[in-house]
Amino acid sequence: MPKARVDKENYYLNIAETVLMRSTCLRRNYGAIIVRDDEVVATGYNGAPRGRKNCIDLGRCIREELQIPSGQRYELCRSVHAEANAIISAARSETLGATLYLAGRDAQSGELLHDTTCCSMCRRLVINAGIEKVVVRNTETDYSVVAVQDWIDQDDTIPEDAGAK
Repeated sequence: MPKARVDKENYYLNIAETVLMRSTCLRRNYGAIIVRDDEVVATGYNGAPRGRKNCIDLGRCIREELQIPSGQRYELCRSVHAEANAIISAARSETLGATLYLAGRDAQSGELLHDTTCCSMCRRLVINAGIEKVVVRNTETDYSVVAVQDWIDQDDTIPEDAGAK
């Protein structure tokens, strides 16, 4: 009996999982790849800017020490996010209409993160890069697909009561 072939989304998510193995964060490891016309354009993982010491090298995470919840106070984090690093590594002409694949794991347990999503800052980068959709790994085989146009239409940077006056 022939072996079942992995679907394209999981193929690319598997590559993103390999990329996340380079992450240097002590809390969460993320890997991102940008694919256009069925070719990998760029990859990125979360880690300190080039030339700066990584948290794994320092042996500490300031956000962990301050008990800052996930998703808050990113300005205190040493890392550049995986999505940002992938976008930085690509020309905009290569990202127009592309798909970004994103996978995340807990740095301590290695457990797959089921709530992976782009933060609001990375969403802005994804929008400006002209990326069309984001595919996020939820389980070893299940994933979610987000149309970037939805992030544009549902602008999370406008306070809900801004138009109420």
